[in-house]
Amino acid sequence: MENKEPENKPEEKKDETAPETAKAPEEEKKDPLLAKYEQQISFLQADQTKLKEEAESWKNKYYLAYADLANTRKTLEKDHETAIRYRSQGFIERILPTLDSFEMAAKAKSDNPEVKKYAEGFNMIHTQLEQALKEEGVSFVEPKVGEKFSSDSMHAIQTVDGPEDNLIAAVYVKGYKLHDRLIRPSMVVVTKKPAEPLEEKKEDAQEAKKEEDKK
Repeated sequence: MENKEPENKPEEKKDETAPETAKAPEEEKKDPLLAKYEQQISFLQADQTKLKEEAESWKNKYYLAYADLANTRKTLEKDHETAIRYRSQGFIERILPTLDSFEMAAKAKSDNPEVKKYAEGFNMIHTQLEQALKEEGVSFVEPKVGEKFSSDSMHAIQTVDGPEDNLIAAVYVKGYKLHDRLIRPSMVVVTKKPAEPLEEKKEDAQEAKKEEDKK
């Protein structure tokens, strides 16, 4: 067999004119100190926002507390004024029976000279007591006979027949007011129109029917 000599392949020549591959530019590296400062600034901004929110919340709470305190102060001042204005109410309520007794004794009539002197003395004491009460702001509820009954300042203890309903027939005891507050209503007797007899009602109905028939 013949020995074949290896064929010599021509060597490929590199194109020396081909442009070299461009290398990617290296990323710029941040300064670690600058990155640290930026992080601290970010934290500080977050803390600032949180502090602003807390400050706004506390400001609102302050305004609410101030308003509540102002309302409480007004209420206490009003309660104090009311307590001062009506401070003698309890005392007046306790002496009303005594005043009624003095008034009844002063109205008593007798031909006995000694009894008259006692009555004059009772009347003088009663007048002095009423004057002292007036100086404390007390006024009297003294309705007149024939006036209309008012449930705001009167209390009916009895009814009697009268020409119409709710007229004052008699005053038993007068009432008392402390400034604008009623301490005790006056005790009165009021009228009540008596009911018509059944026969009269029938006659009135018959007469009305006759009048209608004539028309």
